[in-house]
Amino acid sequence: MKKVGFVYDDIFLKHEMPSGHPESPQRLMKIVEVLKDSEYWEKLVHIRPRPATDEEILAVHTPDYFRSIRAFTGFYDGDTYVSPNSFEAAQYAAGAVIEAIDRCKNGDIERAFCAVRPPGHHAEADRAMGFCIFNNVAVGARYAQRLGYRKVFIIDFDVHHGNGTQHIFEEDDSVFYFSTHQYPHYPGTGRDTERGRGKGEGYTYNIPMPWGSGDKDFFFAYRDILPRLVKNFRPDIMLVSAGYDIHMRDPLSGIRVTHEGMRNIIRGILLRSTSTFLPPMPYVFALEGGYDLEALGDSVLQTIRELLEL
Repeated sequence: MKKVGFVYDDIFLKHEMPSGHPESPQRLMKIVEVLKDSEYWEKLVHIRPRPATDEEILAVHTPDYFRSIRAFTGFYDGDTYVSPNSFEAAQYAAGAVIEAIDRCKNGDIERAFCAVRPPGHHAEADRAMGFCIFNNVAVGARYAQRLGYRKVFIIDFDVHHGNGTQHIFEEDDSVFYFSTHQYPHYPGTGRDTERGRGKGEGYTYNIPMPWGSGDKDFFFAYRDILPRLVKNFRPDIMLVSAGYDIHMRDPLSGIRVTHEGMRNIIRGILLRSTSTFLPPMPYVFALEGGYDLEALGDSVLQTIRELLEL
């Protein structure tokens, strides 16, 4: 059994949304409820995050944006709502990924799941977008490199393309960004021709999935294509933007992944020794999308089981 951290704090429930908004506190409440009712809850290392520092957030976000969002409340755009407690929750969401990386580095855990909100992968360096305020995984990637994890591999299986993460690292050859996502779909980025720029060309790999794609399509992406990319890049740490809105029951998705398909995606991400022949490395998952509560709870439960390797 692997030592797996579960990073969570009730601060994430204080990121409040207008009535009917899909990115609700009930998402995390459901995850915690399902895990507490399972045999896995007691097997996890329960970790409370710390807030990311200004310096850690500014490693990927611009000072002007950071100053403006600190003082902002209301709808930042048509999708992204900022409540009075959202800025603090966003600091802790980014800090959760940092805390997980720290614990992996110290040997306290081998893997982690960060149950956070607001999500992060749409957040650009200079603006909030698509429910996201700070780019949690991007902040984590830069922090990991400060700790000595030189090469970072980011996997994003959210139904929406992680435009913010791609753009932040698209000229960087030390961070590989791999994404599967519905296309065309919000936010309109993520074509297979987007491969990075300059020094980072070849270190972005998008697999756009048409409406109706399902288990077989994702099996091919995560069991055939992904291991080869990981083997060639030889990362020191894996960060995962875990978006469960690819589930067939999700209201914001046209993708048809089943429970079994979700397990195969996670197994493909964790597939290392038999396909890549790389030494053990930390895996840190950070919650992104997933808006059908039952499907979300079950998908995270299956992720935890695979992380534990029971």
